[in-house]
Amino acid sequence: MASTVSSKTRKLPTQAIGAKIFHSCNVISLFLMLTSGLQIYNANPVFGGRAGLHIPPIFTLGGWLAGGRHWHFAAMWLFSLNLLWYGIYILITRRWRHRFVGANDMKALQKSQNSQRLIYAWHRIVYTAIIPILLLALLTGIGMYKPAQFPWVVDMFGSWQALRVVHFATVPMVIVFVVIHSTLGRQAGGDKLIESMFW
Repeated sequence: MASTVSSKTRKLPTQAIGAKIFHSCNVISLFLMLTSGLQIYNANPVFGGRAGLHIPPIFTLGGWLAGGRHWHFAAMWLFSLNLLWYGIYILITRRWRHRFVGANDMKALQKSQNSQRLIYAWHRIVYTAIIPILLLALLTGIGMYKPAQFPWVVDMFGSWQALRVVHFATVPMVIVFVVIHSTLGRQAGGDKLIESMFW
């Protein structure tokens, strides 16, 4: 007689439609901002002046400086509005209580031996840490987009070049966040959890 399965079938993870839309829009807008941003970068490299490191065209979007700017700012609006409505969404639904780091997470890192609990704690820490980085990217981006309307943003960073360097520095931080975020998600729920974030 075949052995019976004693454990229950694991329920597939599900996500609210709002979370699916948020993650999908983020992936699209971040890809467009990254590739178009590299096109803008090539027009005047942040490091090394005009003779500095150039990105191969295959990794850029826009074809030239103006094209890159158009794509970049269009994607910036998509990303910003998506971030704004999701912030309102998690406030209304009170999902923020489960998304951001709290005192219990810090205690778990010090005392808990439960690997799953530690994963959730680290996930919330990373999720919280990305907020000031995203706000910094948006602030510096606005300062570069409309310096005449927002001269105080440029003054805050001392110079136009310093503003560009800070804005550029937020890019690898966001990429690192995406890698850690997806890795922790996979550890918490496997590929099914990652898939559930989009469809």
